[in-house]
Amino acid sequence: MRALVLAEGSFPPSAENFELPPIFGSVTKPMVLVVLSVIIIGAYFLIATRNLKIVPTKGQFVAESIYDFSRNNIAREQIGAKDFRPFVPLIFTLFTFILVNNIFGVIPILQFPTMARIGFPYALFIMVYVVMHAVGFKRHGFIGYFKHIGFPPGVPKPIYILLAPIEFIQKFFFQPFALAIRVFAAMFAGHLILLVFTLGGTALLEASTGLLKPVSVVSWALAIAMTMLEAFIQVLQAYIFALLAANFIGAAMAEEH
Repeated sequence: MRALVLAEGSFPPSAENFELPPIFGSVTKPMVLVVLSVIIIGAYFLIATRNLKIVPTKGQFVAESIYDFSRNNIAREQIGAKDFRPFVPLIFTLFTFILVNNIFGVIPILQFPTMARIGFPYALFIMVYVVMHAVGFKRHGFIGYFKHIGFPPGVPKPIYILLAPIEFIQKFFFQPFALAIRVFAAMFAGHLILLVFTLGGTALLEASTGLLKPVSVVSWALAIAMTMLEAFIQVLQAYIFALLAANFIGAAMAEEH
């Protein structure tokens, strides 16, 4: 095992592998990937919908399917048929933006999930946080919204002493904060696992002990299998983030707790 650790100082990987040096000036690879994701998403949907047809092309079908999924399976179901329409652009943007930035982690050359840098999930979390509470205050009023959060009907009044602080802390701190941590942790851990198997295979191949070299094939095979699993998780995390964002907005606007 000492041979693995010492092999070119590349194994085991750590959080330092996520600290990428600037490409130019203070611009780093994750920054470039974020801009690239916006270009990719915008260009794809502009091209796919520039000449809409009754019988859609493959590109139009995929674009319409993604939009329909965001609109009906996420926004409509979580926010409600009465109120969901104004929030479709937000949910659609969150889903596609996170999806593309996550998928970057398994694309050759790019090979970095942008959401593995905590600043980007935080930025998205802040946007959702502002929207969910803004619509809550607008729907229920200032006092009414706090009452809606902390004092659900049908609960014995003495229970409010314990329930109200817990609900306030959950709604204003823990619940939305967990939204950012969830996608960050999944992307960080997944990419770190891929690094372990990939760099581990390289370290085994370069190890001084000949018996370790054949084991490198097993490590690389596991890296391929984990890449497929990671791709699934990347799509799933984009869906979960958009789903929970819509759920939080819907809960803030709901007439009942």
